[in-house]
Amino acid sequence: MNVGILHPGEMGISVAATIQNSGHTVYWVSEGRSAQSRARAEKHGLLDASSLAHLVEICPVVVSVCPPDAAEDLAHDVLTHPFTGLYLDANAISPQRAQHIGQAVHDRGATFVDGGIIGGPAWMPSTTWLYLSGSAADEAASLFSAGPLETRIVGDAIGKASALKMCFAAYTKGTTALLSAILATAEVLGVRAELEQQWGAEFADEATRKVRQVTAKAWRFVGEMEEIAATFAEAGLPDGFHSAAGEIYSRMDGFKDAPAVPALDEVLAALREVYRTRP
Repeated sequence: MNVGILHPGEMGISVAATIQNSGHTVYWVSEGRSAQSRARAEKHGLLDASSLAHLVEICPVVVSVCPPDAAEDLAHDVLTHPFTGLYLDANAISPQRAQHIGQAVHDRGATFVDGGIIGGPAWMPSTTWLYLSGSAADEAASLFSAGPLETRIVGDAIGKASALKMCFAAYTKGTTALLSAILATAEVLGVRAELEQQWGAEFADEATRKVRQVTAKAWRFVGEMEEIAATFAEAGLPDGFHSAAGEIYSRMDGFKDAPAVPALDEVLAALREVYRTRP
């Protein structure tokens, strides 16, 4: 089967690799993409459909793996073309956004599957899981049968896979944002050394590692925190914590594409800057 993937970033290219391992041909669209994306696609043998119109014409399945704030626009871009196949949204979006996209896909005569990825890029077995929900979840799961990305079906209801992703990331990425804010505050107040001593060397080292290593992807997590906040609000829970986490990650966006992992002092300095309103 021909499968189109939008777009092969670090996570998306590993999703594409599992689809290839499972016997399918993967297409992508080079138009408007970065040199890094082109290099990844060429390295892993993705075929260039040149345009989105051509991709949806030749691919009965389209898989979306993109930053969460682009997920809905990307789906609508696909739906401007006569696509009536299976659309798998594997983005970190709120369940209500997944339902909204799913309704738009359904209204155009296509089939929607809700997906949520837990774990990093899927290059090793038993490290990354794609959770799926929707009436065609079984069909979507068959695209990934050979691994190493593993699939788990969580039901027929659109939004359930996204809900699980939101709750999981609320802890993993939310606590890293909290640690970042704690360390920056302790630095400002002159008690960071004492705090780290109270934590103990093992926990202090782990906190430092998490804060430094999250910087490369922090720009992506701003939108994800906003989606988590919306998920909490819809469930009747306070959304302020993850809205603040999004602000914390936005202060790290200058580290995107940095040649090396920054020192902790650099990260804390960026966090102490006056918040810059994002465009």
